[in-house]
Parts: sequence; structure tokens; C-alpha cells
Amino acid sequence: MTTTGLGSATPLRARLATLSAHLLVALVALVAIGGATRVMEAGLACPDWPLCYGSLLPGHRMNLQVFLEWFHRLDAFVVGVGLVVLAAVSCWCRRQLPTAIPVLTLAAAALVALQGALGALTVTLLLPFPVVTAHLLTALLLVALLSACTQALLVEPAQPSGARAVVPSAWPWLTALVAVAVLLQCTLGGLMATQWATGSCLASGEACSWLLAHRHGARAAAAVVLLLAGLTLWRRPSERPLAALAAALVLGQIALGVWALRLSLSVPAVTVAHQVGAALLVAVLAALVVRSRLPRPRSLEVSHG
Repeated sequence: MTTTGLGSATPLRARLATLSAHLLVALVALVAIGGATRVMEAGLACPDWPLCYGSLLPGHRMNLQVFLEWFHRLDAFVVGVGLVVLAAVSCWCRRQLPTAIPVLTLAAAALVALQGALGALTVTLLLPFPVVTAHLLTALLLVALLSACTQALLVEPAQPSGARAVVPSAWPWLTALVAVAVLLQCTLGGLMATQWATGSCLASGEACSWLLAHRHGARAAAAVVLLLAGLTLWRRPSERPLAALAAALVLGQIALGVWALRLSLSVPAVTVAHQVGAALLVAVLAALVVRSRLPRPRSLEVSHG
């Protein structure tokens, strides 16, 4: 039986998988920087766009808030260039790659263009919460696409000799539905955060409906992720590491959410870690969605004479 993984990939696929994986790490870091920019109220630290105080490097204006906003833009530019390169190479060499790769990379490149437009609007329209939330959701969709692309490049379907490979018909749908549920919960969290609803609720009892909705949604999202993780640990041995990581991330998200509330959002690092945990969970679930479509070989029956 052939193996699955990077060892069985062509040199081109291996290089593109490495580029995709590095861009995925950079995207998660970008989510962290964006979260830090928001909680430090640095979203308008650079009042113009795409430059900052009319300069590529506003050294004379540099402080912590300006640095966060400036570095956020710089990291976004680098990631965007990398995604365009990935899409261009994938399309040029599409005959040597799985059919899903050019589609995924072109979708990611399109989202990069949308993300740039949303980033400009957040500054020029002075941080309207629908635009800021859309900016966060687009970043998470990019994380999902890059994670899926990386897995599609790394993993080749096994072709077991003498046995028919099967994919349970409901399994890919179940995995995709769980991923969508988590993205919806992230959107709800983004809407809550961009309206500063938690702080308002804790300080004056206002906007508490957003906080309650997020908490109820978190319970439902955690339940379906843990259910998927349990079923994966039971039925899909090759995906057990990802399933265990998804379960650990969900439990970590619960702990960070409770901790952030008990600290009354007074420690920015906890709030940023909560947002990064959401991005990592989205990445893991996207990887599971891709792997859920791989066949699971049936046990071989060996006859003895």
C-alpha cells in the first residue's frame, strides 16, 4: 500500500506545500497582530491608507500603537504577495497538481484583494463594526483555504492493493458542517468584539445580548467539535492527531474565554490568545475537511491455503 504524505509528493508539490504552510503560519500571525491592534485601540493609529502618515516608514511618529498598525499592514502585504505567487504557480503548473489546488489558490488570491479593500475601508470609514467584522471573517476564510490547500498538496489518496477504499458518505458533510458552525461562531465573536460589547456589558450592563449569544453559540460549537473529534478518534486513525488538537483547542478556547471575562478584559494578551485560538481551530478543521474526503481502506482478507 502506498503511503500518504509529503514523501510521496512530487518536488513541485513539496515546494508548494512548504510555501503554503509558511503562508498559513504568517496568516495566523497576522490574525494575532490584528487582534493586538484592535485591543490596543490602534486601528486608526495610521490615519491614512496605504501609507502611514504619508510615509512607508513613519519613524518620527512611531510608538506602540503606530507600530502595531504599520506592522499589520506590512505583514498583510507580504502575505498577499506570497498568495499571489502561490496562485500564479499553481495555475501555470496545474497539470502537475490536484485539480483543487488552482481553485483554492485563486480563491485565496481573490480574498486577498477583498481583504485589502476592507482594510482600506476600516481606516477611511473610521472603523465601522460591520467592515471590521468582515475583515476578521475574511482573514479566517483565508486561514481555512490555505490550510486546505496545504493538506491537499501534502496528502495523496492511498491506493490499497486488493481492497476497495471507501469514504463514509456522511463523513465529509459532517466535517464541513462543523467547520461552518465554528466560522459562524467566530463571526458572532467578531461582531461582539468590534462593538466592544463585552466591555460595555461588564461596565454598565449594556449590550449584554451579544455576550450571551456568543456564550450560547460557544457551547454549541464546542459540543459539535468535541463530537467530531471523538468520532474521528474512533473511526479515522490517520486523523487522530488533528482530532486531538481540535479537542485541545476547543477546551483551551473555553478556558481563555472564561479567563478573559474574569479579568474583565484587562489583560490584552488573553484576548488576543482567544482570537488566535479561533484561527488555529479553523485551520485544523479545514485540514480535517480535506482529509475527510480521502478513502479509508477496508481491511484486507487474507486466505491461507
